[in-house]
Amino acid sequence: MTYLLALDQGTSSSRSIVFDRQGAIVSLAQRELPQIYPQPGWVEHDPMEIWRGQLATAQEALAKAGIGAKDVAALGITNQRETAVVWHRKTGQPIHHAIVWQDRRGEPLCAQLREQGHAPLIQSRTGLLIDSYFSGTKIRWLLDNVPGARQQAERGELAFGTIDSWLLWQLTGGALHATDVSNASRTMLFDVHGNEWDQELLQLLQVPASMMPKVLPSSAGYGRTVETLLGAPVRIGGVAGDQQSALFGQACFREGMAKNTYGTGCFLLMHTGGRFQQSANGLLTTSAAQTSQQPQYAMEGSVFVGGAVVQWLRDGLKAIESSAQVQALAESVPDAGGVMLVPAFTGLGAPYWKPDARGTITGLTRGSTVAHIARAALESIAYQSAALLQAMSRDATAAGSAPVAELRVDGGACVNNLLMQFQADLLGIPVVRPAITETTALGAAYLAGLSGGVFAGPQELEKLWKAERRFTPTLSRDRAGELMQRWEHAVRQATLA
Repeated sequence: MTYLLALDQGTSSSRSIVFDRQGAIVSLAQRELPQIYPQPGWVEHDPMEIWRGQLATAQEALAKAGIGAKDVAALGITNQRETAVVWHRKTGQPIHHAIVWQDRRGEPLCAQLREQGHAPLIQSRTGLLIDSYFSGTKIRWLLDNVPGARQQAERGELAFGTIDSWLLWQLTGGALHATDVSNASRTMLFDVHGNEWDQELLQLLQVPASMMPKVLPSSAGYGRTVETLLGAPVRIGGVAGDQQSALFGQACFREGMAKNTYGTGCFLLMHTGGRFQQSANGLLTTSAAQTSQQPQYAMEGSVFVGGAVVQWLRDGLKAIESSAQVQALAESVPDAGGVMLVPAFTGLGAPYWKPDARGTITGLTRGSTVAHIARAALESIAYQSAALLQAMSRDATAAGSAPVAELRVDGGACVNNLLMQFQADLLGIPVVRPAITETTALGAAYLAGLSGGVFAGPQELEKLWKAERRFTPTLSRDRAGELMQRWEHAVRQATLA
C-alpha cells in the first residue's frame, strides 16, 4: 500500500489526486462546483453537490490510477477554509446552503462587534481580525435566519462544520464529527493557544458549544471511510485548510520558512514555529498544520486580486485572447514604461485593508501601449506580494527573528517566469518553484502518510521536496526600493477614490 489519496475541495472545483510514495502524481480527477449568488455580496454552495462531486472524483482518480481502495495507505483532506455548513445530526441533511468564505452577509454583526470593542479580545485569542470572512458570523446568521435552527441547535440536534468536517461526516457515515486545528483556527471561535473552542467567544456570538466538532491535530487518525464508498475502508489520516496544507506540502516546517500561492488571489504564509505573534502590520496569525498536540503558528497575508488581473486583461480589457498570452505580450516591451496598475477591483487586502480602494492605472504617457499595461498588470501581483513579505519581515524583526531567506511558490501563476523573476528582483531573495506545484493536495497526502506510518517524519518529507527552478535577484536593492516606493505611491492614489 504505497499510494496516498488527497481530496482537494476548493471554491470552484472538487479534485482528487493519487500520489505515490515519492510525492509524484499518479492520477487526477476534477469536477467543477456551481456557484450560487442569491444577492449581491452573498455566495453559497450546495453541500450535497460538494459531497457528490468530491466522492465522484475520488472514485475516478482511483480508476484512472488502475488501483483499488486496498492499495491506498491513507487518505488526506484539504479544503476551502471558512465556508460554513450546518446539518441535522440524525438525518445528515444540511439546514441551508453552505455560506462561502467570500460571503459578506456577516458584516453588520462584525461592525457591531468592532463597535463594542471586542477586536482586541478576538485577536488575542484567535489571531484573527474581526471580519465576515471567518466562519463565526456565518454560523450566527444561519441560527438567526433559518426557521427553527436556533431551537434545534440548543437541543443539540445540529452540527456545524467547515468543509473538511462535512466531508469527514459523509465519508465515515456520520461516525465522526471532527476538524483539525488549521480549519478550527479560521472560525473566530477557537483559542489557538490552548487548541480548544473558546467558551467566551461562543457565548459572544451566541453559538451553542454542542454544535462544534472535535478538534484533532492535522495529522491524526480520523477513522475510516465507509466500505461501500470506495470499495474498501480507507484510513483517513490527514486534514488541513488549503493554505496551511500548501505550506506543509512545500516542506516549510521551520520558523522563518515561507510560501506564496499565486492563484486568483495570493496567499503568503510564513511559519513561526511555536511562537504566537500578533501582527503590528495588518497580517493574521493562524494555526499551521500540526503533527502533534503542540501548537504551531504561521503569519498570513492575502492579496485579493492576483492572477485575476490577467483574467481582467482577457475578459475586461480584451487585451489578450487567452491567459497564456500575457507573458509574451508583457515581454514585448523591456519594462512597464513607468505605468503602474493597482488592481483594487474589490478593495485592497493585507497589509493595507482598504475595502473602499478602487483599481487605478497611473504613469500613462502618449507612448504607453497595451503591452505596457499588461506588464504593469503582471508586476502588480509581485508588488502586492512584496508588500506582504515586507510586512512579515517587520513583524519578524520586531520579534527578534531572522527575515525570510527564500520564498517557495506554487499556484497557477507561478509558471510565469517573467512574474517569478520580477518577484525575486523586488524581494532581494531567491524565489523557488518546486518540481510538484500541486502542493495543497500534496500537503494533505503527506499529513495522511505521516499518521499512517508511510513516512518516518518531516525530515523524510524535506528530502522529497525538489526545486524545479530557482529565480535569483538581478536588480540592485536601491532600484528595487525605488520601485516599491513608486508602488506605495500608486496605492495611496488608489485609496483616495
